[in-house]
Amino acid sequence: MARYTGPTNKLFRNYGVKDLSNRKLTSSMRQTASGQHGAVRKKLSEYAIHLNEKQKIRMTYLVSEKQFAKYYNEAARRKGVTGTILLQILESRLDNILFRAGFGVTRKQSRQIVNHGHVLVNGKKVDIPSYLVKPEDVITIKSKSSDFLKVVMSAIDLSCAPAWITVDKDALKITFDRVPSREEMDPDFKEQLVIEYYSK
Repeated sequence: MARYTGPTNKLFRNYGVKDLSNRKLTSSMRQTASGQHGAVRKKLSEYAIHLNEKQKIRMTYLVSEKQFAKYYNEAARRKGVTGTILLQILESRLDNILFRAGFGVTRKQSRQIVNHGHVLVNGKKVDIPSYLVKPEDVITIKSKSSDFLKVVMSAIDLSCAPAWITVDKDALKITFDRVPSREEMDPDFKEQLVIEYYSK
């Protein structure tokens, strides 16, 4: 699968949105596009507005175009509000839950922890960042002796943990208590624009 490895901060700025996948950047990031003429305001078309919102959500969760479309189709098949279900699916990803629990400063760092095989879900090793965690699943960190993990775990910020997961810092354990409601997810997302994008 193709993976973007370029400057993500610049990419987010070009879409006129904040990089919500990195806690260090969310407060200090400039909102103008990169480049010499980035500050020049352009009137966006309706399509561009829809596209920007889709790209913002997709890039925030580090999801490819094909995978995001797959999540949307799955959300559209389920009963309920399609936009909310889409965000709930994205929030249920294993790399995202590690990030939400404060086990990583960025989602990329959380994804790296999963990729390197340090994570167990219900006692079984899972090295797929896109693995969808179910309510009551228990996530634990396996290789606590790793130098990389020692640095990461020393920086765990429990204040980042949302109400729908329980974090035990000493045991390095996360319990996915339930799927979050729309009010508990990021208010900056306008998922209705994504639905309109795919409905055209």
